[in-house]
Amino acid sequence: MEDKPSGADPVSAFYQAEDYRPQESLGWLVKRIMQSIVHAASKQLAGHGLTHGQWQPLMRLRFGCSSSAAALAKELDMDAGAMTRLLDRLEAKGLTRRQRSSSDRRIVMVELTEEGQRLTDVLPEVLSEVLNAHLAGFSHEEWQLLLSLLRRVLANGEALRDSTTTVNDPEE
Repeated sequence: MEDKPSGADPVSAFYQAEDYRPQESLGWLVKRIMQSIVHAASKQLAGHGLTHGQWQPLMRLRFGCSSSAAALAKELDMDAGAMTRLLDRLEAKGLTRRQRSSSDRRIVMVELTEEGQRLTDVLPEVLSEVLNAHLAGFSHEEWQLLLSLLRRVLANGEALRDSTTTVNDPEE
């Protein structure tokens, strides 16, 4: 199944205010799934001395999603102060180090230490186990369909975020 570019179809009216139930809400379900995944992963990673707040930035650093403190904060939806405190804890554990960019001293770069790299080697294994447990009973085709559908929802959401119009803009 090919992902359609968002905006190709008009906005559907699957939800109606008069019969809206949170338990049937896409947002509620996705949030609950994410909470379940995070809880299960955090439970397993606690044995490695990591909290949820700590393993997420380590994963992003491991896979090269971001390398500056500001980019990391943006990806994790954290303010600068919270990110500084988190990086202080990760540095105290010897997992990351910060240094000023050589090209722009205002930018603080973050990298994994050797110990941080070693510790992040276990993250993909733990997360794979947790995700597979959440997908118990799914066929390969169902898993691929689920990923495709979620990518479409995400593309629609990103297009909405980047749009200058609102969801129900009468000007459209």
